[in-house]
Amino acid sequence: MVQLYLRDDLCSVVRPQRELKGFRRVHLKPGATATVRLPLGPDQLCCYGAGECWVVEPGTFTVMVGGCSTDLPLTATLEVGGGT
Repeated sequence: MVQLYLRDDLCSVVRPQRELKGFRRVHLKPGATATVRLPLGPDQLCCYGAGECWVVEPGTFTVMVGGCSTDLPLTATLEVGGGT
């Protein structure tokens, strides 16, 4: 199992520290490897904002990937800019 979690590092509303945004069950034989792709777009980044509508707020998000919620060895920072 591969799981993708997201944390909005600074949000105008309270959000969980870790939100499951995607997962994929992968069956491998011992010693085998696979590349797993999980989409990450506006639908995964949005929250129900203070203005009572769905928004993607500018700022940084921490992306975490691993086999379960307590073991997320792969992390990256995603920066979302404001609209112009």
